Amino acid sequence: MNAKDPRDIVDNAPMSRAQIVAVAIMVGLNALDGFDVLSISFASPGIAAEWGIDRVALGAVLSMELIGMAVGSLVLGGVADRVGRQRTILGCLAVMALGMAMVTQAGSIAELSIWRVLTGLGIGGMLASINAVTAEFANARRRTIAMGLMVIGYPLGAVIGGLISAELLVLFDWRAIFWFGSLLTACFIPLVWAFAPETAQYLLVRRGPHTLERINRLMARFGHGPVSALPPEPSGKDKPSLADIFRPGLLATTVLVTFAYFAHIVSFYFILKWTPKIVVDIGFPAPEAAGVLVAANLGGAIGGGIFGFAVQKLPLKGATIAMLFGSALMIALFGASGVRTLAGLSALAFVSGLFTNSAVSGLYVIFARSFPTHVRATGTGFAIGIGRGGAALSPILAGVLFEAGFSLPWVSTLIAMGSLFAAFALITMRFRPRD
Repeated sequence: MNAKDPRDIVDNAPMSRAQIVAVAIMVGLNALDGFDVLSISFASPGIAAEWGIDRVALGAVLSMELIGMAVGSLVLGGVADRVGRQRTILGCLAVMALGMAMVTQAGSIAELSIWRVLTGLGIGGMLASINAVTAEFANARRRTIAMGLMVIGYPLGAVIGGLISAELLVLFDWRAIFWFGSLLTACFIPLVWAFAPETAQYLLVRRGPHTLERINRLMARFGHGPVSALPPEPSGKDKPSLADIFRPGLLATTVLVTFAYFAHIVSFYFILKWTPKIVVDIGFPAPEAAGVLVAANLGGAIGGGIFGFAVQKLPLKGATIAMLFGSALMIALFGASGVRTLAGLSALAFVSGLFTNSAVSGLYVIFARSFPTHVRATGTGFAIGIGRGGAALSPILAGVLFEAGFSLPWVSTLIAMGSLFAAFALITMRFRPRD
């Protein structure tokens, strides 16, 4: 039997097919997140037309699942560190499927908002968990690229979901989008149960009487030999605790990465949430407006993929800062350039998505490599939870600015400042990568 620490075995050995499949499922879950979150954006023109709501009310509706996501990430990130990543993901998927299905039965803005908050709770908890799982199933050599691929699942899901949504909007009303999302979410439950077990890192932090047996089953699944004994148990200070991310060694990192994510997400979600309505207001039909949002997410998928490979050679922090500066510039240009053709708007949305999602990719990898294993989901959940407050603020803020009489160029320029502030926050942060 092997006497080595199973975490070292996972870090140093080539990734097995089982590990690759588990990471691929995390990519798929993030793609599901991309579709679920943007489903309300694809549906928003139809909702506004059917229920006759103004931009301020629409901005509030667009924010509902983001509020749920903020709460879900804050609360359920810690749950994932206590009861397990797999259990948390399965519970979150069930909540998401229910929330998406019940949206189709809503008869008022209030009912719709309640079900979108519930959906957001599930998404938020799942996000913190899949970030930790991806980092812990990948080996040290492939961890950065695995994280990058996980992040680009979001725009891929939005691209595929956007194409499907455009067809659904032609054939049916906006409710069909949510039926599709609910069924797709439910399909992931057996996949996670069968192919995404608890990680060795989690099992060693939350030990029980059968931990060695569970570790050895996991090692066999990964194609490694069994270990003869567990490594020494962590000291009390390494037990999972929300307070740990605010201790002197992590406090500055927690504050700066959380602020950076919050500020950038304000800018990021302006493109994701308001693009369909902006394009419809310019004079294009809803299916073509959905196509512009698809272009933004296609750019995000391509940019995130390129970024994931590039940062294997480039400094992670510096590359992320560069993407944040590019994001600020492109979001401002999206509204201020004066382009009003469908091709021109799609091109601007594509490049904006490329920079904004590359920056998100960088921030997610920074989360995973800034927090130690025992609080990885907790720290990630806190940063995402607070950051999703920025996501909730973004569509509301844009709606208020529009109703106050600000033009599209002014609104886009003001909201683009979030990415700029995020870049400055990372510049001041001392980054100590953890594997």
